[in-house]
Formats: sequence, structure tokens, C-alpha cells
Amino acid sequence: MKSSRPGRLSALAAATVTLLSTFTLIITANQASAACGTANAALNRPATASSTENAGTPASAAVDGNTGTRWSSAFSDPQWIQVDLGSALAVCRVGLSWEAAYSSAYQVQLSTNGTTWNNAYSTTASTGGNQSIDVVGTARYVRINGTARATAWGHSLWELSVNVDDGSTDPTVPPTDPRNPNFGPNTFIYSPSTPQSEIQNRLNAIATQMHTNQFGPQRYAVLFKPGTYNADVNLRFYTQVAGLGLLPDQVNLNGHVRVEADWLQQGEDPNYKGNATQNFWRAAENMSVTLPAGQIERWAVAQAAPYRRMHLRGQVQLWDGYMGWASGGLFADSRIDGLVESGSQQQFLTRNSDLNGGWSGSVWNMVFVGANGSPPQNFPNPSHTVVANTPVIREKPFLYFDAAGNYNVFVPALRQNARGTSWASGNPAGQSTSLSQFYVVQPSSPVATINAALAQGKHLLFTPGVYNLNDTIRVTRPNTVILGLGLATLTPRTGLPAITVADVDGVKVAGLLIDAGPTNSPVLMEVGPAGSTANHSANPTSLHDVFFRIGGPGVGKASTSLRINSHNVIGDHLWLWRGDHGDGIGWDQNTAANGLVVNGNNVTMYGLFVEHYQQYQVIWNGNGGRTYFFQNEMPYDPPNQAQWGSPGGGTQGWAAYKVANSVTTHEAWGVGSYCYFNVNPGVVASRSFEVPNTPGVRFHGLVSVSLGGVGTINRVVNDTGAVANLANQVSYVPNYP
Repeated sequence: MKSSRPGRLSALAAATVTLLSTFTLIITANQASAACGTANAALNRPATASSTENAGTPASAAVDGNTGTRWSSAFSDPQWIQVDLGSALAVCRVGLSWEAAYSSAYQVQLSTNGTTWNNAYSTTASTGGNQSIDVVGTARYVRINGTARATAWGHSLWELSVNVDDGSTDPTVPPTDPRNPNFGPNTFIYSPSTPQSEIQNRLNAIATQMHTNQFGPQRYAVLFKPGTYNADVNLRFYTQVAGLGLLPDQVNLNGHVRVEADWLQQGEDPNYKGNATQNFWRAAENMSVTLPAGQIERWAVAQAAPYRRMHLRGQVQLWDGYMGWASGGLFADSRIDGLVESGSQQQFLTRNSDLNGGWSGSVWNMVFVGANGSPPQNFPNPSHTVVANTPVIREKPFLYFDAAGNYNVFVPALRQNARGTSWASGNPAGQSTSLSQFYVVQPSSPVATINAALAQGKHLLFTPGVYNLNDTIRVTRPNTVILGLGLATLTPRTGLPAITVADVDGVKVAGLLIDAGPTNSPVLMEVGPAGSTANHSANPTSLHDVFFRIGGPGVGKASTSLRINSHNVIGDHLWLWRGDHGDGIGWDQNTAANGLVVNGNNVTMYGLFVEHYQQYQVIWNGNGGRTYFFQNEMPYDPPNQAQWGSPGGGTQGWAAYKVANSVTTHEAWGVGSYCYFNVNPGVVASRSFEVPNTPGVRFHGLVSVSLGGVGTINRVVNDTGAVANLANQVSYVPNYP
């Protein structure tokens, strides 16, 4: 967003299980596995290929360590290149640096004799760029067998590297004391015995530092143990405030947990700073707030500012209370006893919450899913899209402190057809895991140690900070929990993904900001490798408050922010943002084609925010997809129509949300797309939503907006809906078809 626009075990059995689990953990934690070395075993080794384009692109150029030379093949399929390592070695990783003419489908093959080959990896959906592929096998020969080209040219590699087990063991993973863990210097934990002045002074100091610190590296978490407190939390950038009870009401704060619109100028008046459209990256979770008599709460936010698992004893306003703009937000698993006044808030999602005092107001796109006390369905005036029950959801995992003095992480159970909060009837269903089973990660922790912890079966808890990654964090085990505190931020620095998740059951990733680095990453996060096929309906992977950013702190580049190949994945509040302001911003600087690409089937999104990407913002290739609330802004900065156009006869620009022509079932509720072409107001987008015309593809509550009339969207969905432009700035379609 930009400021310039508006079954029960007995006690004995349970103890036995605990002892067995502890014993198993100890055995697992002390098993050492061979470490994957960093030396390139393929460097300057003999290389051969099925063909070469010309004498200047020989096979040897792909293993010479020079990123300015390359191998390229003849212009046909299939083609291969292979390297002789000299002896049989334990191969653990293969690196590929593709030229623009890359293989869209290929296999990594291993052989001990150069004659008999075994596939160690296979893909039919490669996107080129820099790829790091974990493999397991013993081989003297490593071959890349390309079966399909992405272009009319040949198959072409700048570099092929091979890493082998180096004979050492994985790094030692330090244990975690669940009674006294090291949460780092930027996590502040308070108990009811802490002097009130100490708590308030710390809160004030953080609020002052983070007031306008939109792109700084500071990160903070302020956590409250069970009990009662008196405090005023003025919540600013990169700050998470959370209770450490198992239930929200176990931590009660008399005072405020508020977000004010008081720093960003709106319009031409330099003295009016009630603009909340850049109140990003902050979170309030898992506590109750009792307001002083006669006062209201302010929660004037834009994207990436979840209000989750909260109990507000009073009334709340979602904007500055006067004439300021606000632009997006989330209530999830929360109870609000007083009236919610949305005011000028442009769009908002309320999911699985109890609105005991009701809701007043709407602008363009207010969505309620599984919420008690929501207004009735009515679209577009007022623009309330209401879905009675949430079909499938798991709430976000959270840290808590128990009566015995131990820290644990609670993972709420999967719920079907859910309405209201998960904790209304007392302790929610789910599973507690001792923090002893987590590796508590610091910004200085090597990625090799992080991956060693994951390989040993540990979970990860990231402390507040910025993590510069020289390798990918690889999640390979089912039911792994990755939880960030204080908007912990992961930045890949070498063009690799920040995180990959195997095609396994029940992984939970929560509370992270993934920031693109200056070297282009083909993808920042990938859930399941290409071609994933497993059914995870009984135990899906879920992503909670996971945010992506391309540019802002500086130049960042990534072709795709998030790619989901696994089936049944749940997205629970995601913001994927190609920056429109900050540092490193420009059409040729913070380059990013797509925000979200969904290849898996039966993927469900709640609260999907995707903005400013340079081609399709969302591409949905899988069947059975569902989206509950979508908010989008097209890129502000297309230089001209010629540089911003999707394939297809007569199509101008790129749709925000593209459902592939091959899809037969897809449904979405409460979806909005806006344009603000301030670099060239003459730019036109043909439509906001592009979907196949088939009975199984249905959309409800659609809106296109030309913000301030700067730019044009000709249609809302396909060829349906009125134009949005200067004369008619908002265009609604209640249902399609």
C-alpha cells in the first residue's frame, strides 16, 4: 500500500509415553549423520554432452567455475550433460545455474559406471534460475538429462556443481532448556511480579524506536506470562505482543493494545497524519485486553497486522476515527465484546471469531467466515460477504508457559466446518510440545546447523532478528513446526529459496517474513517439490502469518514468492508484496513476476493479500482450490502498455488472479483488485480476474477499483463487469457466473 491513495490415557500410560518419547528424543538428538560438503566435486572434472550449440559452448564450460561461460545444446529434445567425478562418491547435492534457455523438464541421474543410470530427482515444472537439489546416492557420474526446453533454444547451463559427503558429521545442535531458553536480546518476557514501570518503560522505548521504522532491521517480541497487568501497548513496526497462557484470558492486560494512525501524511495537508495504509508488520496475540472505562480501542492497520486469539473487553475502531484511510487486516480466533466500527477501512477479514457487540460499516470488501455476530450477507451495498462456517482450518501454533515453569508450543487441532473461536469452551483441542524439542534459532545460527536440527527431527523457533541465509532451510519431516517470534525475517542472499518443504504431512510454518535478496531467487518458498502427489487431507500443511517482500529495505528479486505443489495446503493470512515504496523500488529493480503459484489440488486460502507483481499476481493451476478473501493491487509502475501485457490476442496488462484453463473446480468469496497506475495513468488492464467458463468455477463478491481514478480496469472478471476508471471508480459483480 502507498500513502498517496485512499480418547484419554491413564496417568500411568501417559507417563510411560512421556518417558518413551524422552528416550527416543535423546537417541535421535545424538545420532550424527554425514555432512554435505561445500566443495564442488565437479569443478574442472571431465564433462561430456549429447550435443553442443557451437564450439563456444562446450560441456567443459559448465564445470569450469566461471559463471560467464556456459554449455548449451542443439535446439532439440532430449539433451544431456554429464560429469565424471573420478571415483564413486556419496553425492548429496547438485547445483544448477541455468541460462535463460533452461530445461523446463529434466532428471538428475546418478551412475557408478556411466552406463546404468538411476533417477535421483525429476521435475516437469522447472522455472530455471539457480537451483540447489538435495539427492542421495553413490555415483562417479552425474548427469542432467533435459527432456523439455523452456524456449526455442537449446538446454543451457552456466554451471553444474556437485557436493558430496565430506566425511565429517553434521554440526552439533545445542539443546534447549525448556525452563530457561535463550530467546535472544530482543525478546522481553514479563511476569505479574515485574514492576509496572519497568514494563511500560520498555514498551514506550520500543514504540518510540519503531514508530516510523518501516524498513529497519530491528525486531521485537514482548511476551507476558499468565497473570494480570496494567499497560498501554502502542504497537509499532516489527513488534509482536503476545500472552503466554494456554487460553487468552489467562493473561489480562488492563489498558490498551492499540495501533494508531499518527505518523503518515494523507493528501496535501502536512499536518494531517491519520493515514493507516502503511501500518504493516506487527501482531497482537493470545491475551485479553480490558479497556479503561469509557475508552475504545484503536486498531488502524493495513496488511500483515494480525489480531489473533485475542479477547477485547470493549469497543474497537479500525481507522483513525476521523477521516484517515486504512487498508486491510485480520481478526482470527478472537472475541470482541464491544462494537467493531470499520469506518474508512477498505477491506478486512474476520474469521472464526465472536463479534459479541456486532459490526458496523463497510467500504469495498468486508468478509466474514465462520464468525458469530457478523452482519448478514449483503453485497455490494454494504459490501459484506458472509460464509457461515470455515470448511477446514488449523489455528496458528503459539508459545505458552505452563504452571510447572516450562515453555511449550501448542499446535491447535484441525477443525472442520468450524464456527467461532477454538477456545470458547475452554482448553482447545490440539497437542503441546516441550520447547526441549525445538532448536531455538538466533540470527547468527548457521543454516547448516538449522538443517542438521531439522534432520534430527527437531522443530524450529526463530527469535526476533534478520537472518541472512547462504543456503535453503529444508524441511523434510512430517509434522515439523517452524514458528517465528517478533516478525523474524529470512533473507536468501545467494539466489536460492529461503525455505523448501517436502511433500509430507502436517508441517506448520508461522510468524515469518521472507525478504527477497539482491540475487534473484526463482522462488522464495516452495511447499512440496514439483510433481507432488500425496493426499494430505487428514493432516495438511498450514502456513500462518507468513509474509513475503520484494524490495523496500533495498533491492530484492524473486521470480515467484510462494509456490505450492503439495495437495491440501491451508494458507492462513498471507501477504505477498512487491514493494511500491522504500529503497530498491523500480520496474527494473525489484523484479518479481508472480506472487503465488498453486499447483496442488484442494488448496485453501483464508486472507490472501497479493500486491504489485509484474505479471499474474496469482496463478492457480490445481483443482479444488478455495479462497476466502483476496485483496490485490496491480503494479503501480508499468512504464507503458507495451511493457505490461499478458499473452493472448488483445489482452492488456495481466489479470490479478488467474485460474488456469485446465481447472474444472475452484471457488472464491470476497475478492478485490485495484489499480493505481501512477507512473503512466494511461495504462489499462483488461480485467481483474481471468477464469475458465465452466460450472465448477464460481466467484462471489467481486470488486474492481481504480484508486482515485488513476488507471483503468476494463472488466471485473473475464468480460463481465463495468469499467473502473476516473468516471466510475468502483465496479462490483455479486456472483460469477
